[in-house]
Amino acid sequence: MRAAVLTEPGALSVVSVPEPSCGPGDVLIRMRGTGLCGSDLAVHAGHRRPPRLPWILGHEGTGRVVGTGGEVSGLRTGQDVVIEPDYCCLTCDTCLAGRTSACGARAAVGLTVPGLLSEYVVAPAAFVWPVAPDLPAEDLVCVEPATVARAAMRRSGIAPGQSCLVIGAGSQGLLLCQALVGHGVTVYVQEPNAARLDRACSLGATPLPPDTGGLPFLFETSGAPGAVEQGLRRLATPGTAVLIGMSTAPLGVSPRDLVAGQITLIGSMIYDHPVDFAQTVGALEARTPPRLGAVVGAGYPLEDVEQAFTAAYTAPGKVWIDLS
Repeated sequence: MRAAVLTEPGALSVVSVPEPSCGPGDVLIRMRGTGLCGSDLAVHAGHRRPPRLPWILGHEGTGRVVGTGGEVSGLRTGQDVVIEPDYCCLTCDTCLAGRTSACGARAAVGLTVPGLLSEYVVAPAAFVWPVAPDLPAEDLVCVEPATVARAAMRRSGIAPGQSCLVIGAGSQGLLLCQALVGHGVTVYVQEPNAARLDRACSLGATPLPPDTGGLPFLFETSGAPGAVEQGLRRLATPGTAVLIGMSTAPLGVSPRDLVAGQITLIGSMIYDHPVDFAQTVGALEARTPPRLGAVVGAGYPLEDVEQAFTAAYTAPGKVWIDLS
C-alpha cells in the first residue's frame, strides 16, 4: 500500500509500505481522508521529534471498515468510520476518573505511534466510531479537531449569551469559533492572516475592535510566542483563559497579575474518552448546523502531500488529504 512518510524534517515521500495486520481487537480501515493540523506541521518542521524516521504522519482520519479482528463486536465490514486517535489505557487512575486526556500510557497517533496518512490503517475497535454513510469526507476529517474545540469549550464553563476572545484562526481556531458561535457565544477573534480572519468572520465571529473592554473568556489556539500574554490583557476581572495552542516559550506574566486579575488558567489537552468524541459524532449525525466542513479549504491527493503541507502553514481553512 502507499503511505506518506517523513524522511527528514521538511521532507515527505509517498512510498510503498507493508499493509498492517489486524489483531483480535482491531479494525482494518481503508482510509478515505486525513486532515492536517498544527501538531502534524510541528513534526514536519522538526519542532517535535517522531520516535523514528521514516515516519507516517497524520491523526485526523476517516475511512471504511474492510476487516475486523475476532474479538470485535459492534463494527462490521463496509461501515464508514472516524478514528479517535488517542488510545488511552482505560485502566489507570486518570482514565478511571474520566480524565483520559491525562493518561500516562496514552498512544498518540502520528506522534508516538504511526499515523493515518496511508491507504490502510489498523486501529483498536474501542477508538473507532461508526458514522452515517452519506456524510461528506470534508465533515468527517474535522471530527477529531472539532472534538478538541468542543472539549475546550466544555472545560471553560462558558455559557450561551457570554462573550470571548479567540486568538488564532488556523483550522483549530476556526473550529473553536464555529463551536462557540453554535453555543450562542459572542466570539471576537484576533488573527494577523487576513484570509483566515475573513474565514472566521464567515463562521459568525467578529474581528476584535481595539476599544473592546475586558472579556470574561479567552481561548488561545495559535501557540504563538506572546499570544497568551496579549490575550490576558484583554480579560475582564475575574476572567478565564483556556490554553489550547502549544508553545515552549515561558509565560511573561507574574503571579501578582494572575491573582490581582482573579484569572483562572485552564490547559485544555485534547479530549476525554468516550464522552467528548461521542458528543461530536452525535451532533454530526443529528445534522446539527453548521457543517464541520465549512472550515475546510483545499484538498490534495496523496501524491501531492508535500504541496498540502506547504499550504497548511498559511491556508485560510483546513487542508486535507483525499485518499479516496
